[in-house]
Amino acid sequence: MLSLEKPISDHKNKALANAAILVTLTLVTMLYAMSVTIANVSLPQIKGALSATTDEIALIVTFSIIATAVGTPMTGWLTARFGRRNVLIWSVTGFTVSSLLCGTASSLEELVLYRIMQGACGAPLPPLSQAIVVDTYPKEKIGSANAIFGMGVVLGPILAPTIGGYLSETYSWRWVFFMMVPCGIASLIGVLLFIRQKGAFSKLHLDWTGFLSLVIAVAAFQFMLDRGERLDWFDNWVIMVCAITAVIALYIFVTHSLTSERPFLNPKLLLKRNYMLGLIFAFIFGLLNFTPITLLPALLQTLHGYPDSIVGEILGIRGTGTLLGFTFMFLGGSKIDPRYTMFAGFLLQGISGWYMAQFSINLTMFDVLWTSWLQGLGVGMIWVPLTIVTFSQLDETETAEGASIFHLIRNFGSSVFISITIAIMIRTGNMNYSTLSQNVNPLNEAFIFQDSLFATWSVSGVQRLASLSDEITRQAMMIGYLNAFYAFCMTAFAICPFLFLAKVRKE
Repeated sequence: MLSLEKPISDHKNKALANAAILVTLTLVTMLYAMSVTIANVSLPQIKGALSATTDEIALIVTFSIIATAVGTPMTGWLTARFGRRNVLIWSVTGFTVSSLLCGTASSLEELVLYRIMQGACGAPLPPLSQAIVVDTYPKEKIGSANAIFGMGVVLGPILAPTIGGYLSETYSWRWVFFMMVPCGIASLIGVLLFIRQKGAFSKLHLDWTGFLSLVIAVAAFQFMLDRGERLDWFDNWVIMVCAITAVIALYIFVTHSLTSERPFLNPKLLLKRNYMLGLIFAFIFGLLNFTPITLLPALLQTLHGYPDSIVGEILGIRGTGTLLGFTFMFLGGSKIDPRYTMFAGFLLQGISGWYMAQFSINLTMFDVLWTSWLQGLGVGMIWVPLTIVTFSQLDETETAEGASIFHLIRNFGSSVFISITIAIMIRTGNMNYSTLSQNVNPLNEAFIFQDSLFATWSVSGVQRLASLSDEITRQAMMIGYLNAFYAFCMTAFAICPFLFLAKVRKE
């Protein structure tokens, strides 16, 4: 009898230890997920406080994401050199401190710098956490563990904008960053208590040529996208220099990776079909994931006057849709062919984007809520099968590096599409302003009714003309947002047929 009790007790202890590790890593991931969406709800308020333009204020989001994308591939080297526990401790600590500094920023330049620090410190958190989860649980339980782990990705976007919106409206935008400090401290305590070192440290060589060329290529390309519309693209020498620099750096990175014995990122991983396809799907997933929650706050607050708290609730509703998607996967959706669930997820995002592109200037709260919720549901249904497909053919020794590349591609996709959609919104908005303003002249028959219908919109008088100009700007920018949503939904629909190229092992 005693011989049976000890194995049962050991099994329970191991299960409890694994559960503690999973909860800790979920909290760590939630901390990172909060940082991605936390600033979005207060972007218009930050824009006014720091006297920034629409494309300049977007740097707060894109530069943080790109810092994460650049820092993510170093996770494998950092883990081998310093150990996963030490990397988590220093990353969570640096992330918490930089969050505190973001709340103290007095200029746009300072805030962008602190957001870069925040993104760089947070870069190892998702891939390292995911690698530890995969390493901790047996293969038959990885699907359920990933579903629980994904709750961190879900709860962050729910809590951050909802609570942050009320804090921003009640106090100021600085509190959306201050609120992350207690979460950072709780995460640090969990890491100290439950995460243990595994394996000996190794003086792994870092391929500095590959790393620096990748950093330069990504940074130059992102800056070109962020500032291209403002600087008139290739008619400006700065954009030309960035484009040339990005191409040269990318060429160096690719050729060096293919010829080096120990490259920064191992190109041999791309020979595995599911992993290569998974990276493509992850890039498209990144394109779609954060774009709506970057566009919607500015649309609702600038064009419709919604307060921060209401916008926060809307973004939180999106998170509840994602939560439902993860719950479905946890309760049995992971047993379905992952290609079908990914197809359903991308299809839902495409449908959501299509209806967002049909918004009128007088859109209602219900219009925004159900489309945001549907888009969130699609995100929840994609994440788990995406990770299953991507890592299904990787060995345990390849998981850490594979996860780093996976999150690099996903984050890079997010920053790229945010910049592209903002450029589409600004350019087409300006074009439509020029088109609409051509109808503002005394010969337009609509102004015959100016005394009754256009009491404040008239070509007679400076104040009325200014008011009319503001309304034309609002209408033109609304069309710009709709065009951005069209780009979003077309991207989601376009990837759907290619999902079935992935191979699924028949049980």
